[in-house]
Amino acid sequence: MVSDDPVRDIGEIRLARWGRVAPRGGIPPFEVLDADGGPVEPIRRFLREFVARGNAAGSVRSYAYDLLRWWRFLRAIEVEWDKATSAEVRDFVLWIKQARKTPSAPRQRSAMTAGTVNPVTRKRYQDDRYMVTTVRHSNAVLRTFYEYWIDLGEGPLVNPVPRERVHGRRPYAHRNPLEPFRAQGRLRYNPRPPKRRVRAMPDELWVALFAQMQSNRDRAILALAISTAARASELLGVRGGDVDWGEHLIRVRRKGTGAEQWLPASPDAFVWLRLYFEEIGPVAANEPIWLTLRRRRRGGGGLRRQPMTYEALRAVLRRANERLGTNWSMHDLRHTCALRMLRDKNLTLRDVQVILGHAHLTTTQVYLEEDDHEVIRRVHQHLTAKEEPAPQTSRASMPDGYAEADLAVLLGETRT
Repeated sequence: MVSDDPVRDIGEIRLARWGRVAPRGGIPPFEVLDADGGPVEPIRRFLREFVARGNAAGSVRSYAYDLLRWWRFLRAIEVEWDKATSAEVRDFVLWIKQARKTPSAPRQRSAMTAGTVNPVTRKRYQDDRYMVTTVRHSNAVLRTFYEYWIDLGEGPLVNPVPRERVHGRRPYAHRNPLEPFRAQGRLRYNPRPPKRRVRAMPDELWVALFAQMQSNRDRAILALAISTAARASELLGVRGGDVDWGEHLIRVRRKGTGAEQWLPASPDAFVWLRLYFEEIGPVAANEPIWLTLRRRRRGGGGLRRQPMTYEALRAVLRRANERLGTNWSMHDLRHTCALRMLRDKNLTLRDVQVILGHAHLTTTQVYLEEDDHEVIRRVHQHLTAKEEPAPQTSRASMPDGYAEADLAVLLGETRT
């Protein structure tokens, strides 16, 4: 019997740099263009629906890149998008696991550290391999994409990204409607996610990082990040009307949902923010507060202020990391703030969940695991205490009436 399941040499599959993701002013805000510069119609229609369902521009961009990678793979194996089966998805996952990303620029200083562990932060440097989270996100994108086309009746009859059966039956069969609904059955080709280990930045390393900041703007951003636990993208979106000077609050728009939320910040953070505002002058309520200087490409090449981008913020941290020999990221400040709050007995886990903006308490519970730095610090204290000599008991404090030989045995002394 001849199987319809193709046997491909995964290691020999090479993806051509076909197409690209490009921003556009309309809907959707990003689209996938083919080699001729025209939009890939199935992806464009799906992303339009994706926007209509209330998804943010960042999510549209992320989905576009995942679908572009899938399109490149299908072209490499010569399969049309609407003819793909679970065999193609399986081979795609196998290819991602062994493939290396093509860097946009040649590695220079990071070539020797890629994939290694930093001795100061004990964090692993990124390498050119795709992470497990990338594979899982890609599978979720493909399943959503094909669900859309199957509902329209214009795609394959069966979703090529199937779910695992639960105890030999299809997922959710005979579910009791009176019981809380819980998704069952993971996507078939999803790799197991690694266990997350959240670490706090030790106080002395935080002080060293903060000392490397060269401007009041950068000091204000880091001070707000470590006191509010806001994400980098959320901080960069703060406008002039989002600062409450009297109550020491800033308003952010949550990643993904776009929901507005006021977050309390430390007095020190507002001191640095005030110093920064003294430098740049008044900011309108609808204007971003974080500005950077860039040289004009036209009209004389002078300097002008423009909103700070995520890449510019990363460059600030990259320069500081190079001087310190570390690999801290903005997300480390979010983790540090969360763990500091959890160690405060006046705050509950629910309080921390609200500040972090987590939809589910189970996400916040990740921070309840012991931090490696704290465990190592306490064990070092334990070992140091063990090495200290025990205090000698004074004979003068011993009551009268004890025999000399009994005292020698009791106190462990050697008789001469």
